[in-house]
Amino acid sequence: MSTKFRLAAICAAGLFLSGCLSSGLPELGQVPRFHLTGEDGRPFHSSAELTGKVWVADFFFTTCNGPCPRMTALMRKVQDATTEFPDVQLVSFTVDPKTDTPEKLTEYARRFRYNPARWHFLTGPPAELEMLSNDTFHLGGLGPEHGTRFAVVDRKGRIRAYYETSDSAAIRQLVEDVRKLRKEVL
Repeated sequence: MSTKFRLAAICAAGLFLSGCLSSGLPELGQVPRFHLTGEDGRPFHSSAELTGKVWVADFFFTTCNGPCPRMTALMRKVQDATTEFPDVQLVSFTVDPKTDTPEKLTEYARRFRYNPARWHFLTGPPAELEMLSNDTFHLGGLGPEHGTRFAVVDRKGRIRAYYETSDSAAIRQLVEDVRKLRKEVL
């Protein structure tokens, strides 16, 4: 095999592999470590539960009569569409921690047939939830005027994309992007 041919083959393999190793999604911010409380009443430490995993986040509240039930139903579709990836996690943060106790979160989660091994409903100190909603995910603060987008976070805790829940094609794209991110090399 000639040297030129070997070099060309190595370059072609490198280009092929680089396409497999990168999703092409931008880095939109870093999610800091956080400590909240899960729907089961247990402490939820992001470093223990989410590090090394691709995850989808949203913000909602259980007494919402607006977009929250629709968003939660869409998150259920994400859960169903990613069952073949048990390492993909879903995280729903409350924007009403005074009302959304672990018991209320469990009741709400059960209505949407959540898988507690993969889908977490979190509450906690208002200041921490406000920081996550407003400063980290840029989805507005606590209360009924919260954002209605989903965010996808990669294995390194970086926000990689947002999805409008009012867009019918967004969930398909989200699931495709989750597949891409699972293939990214750390």
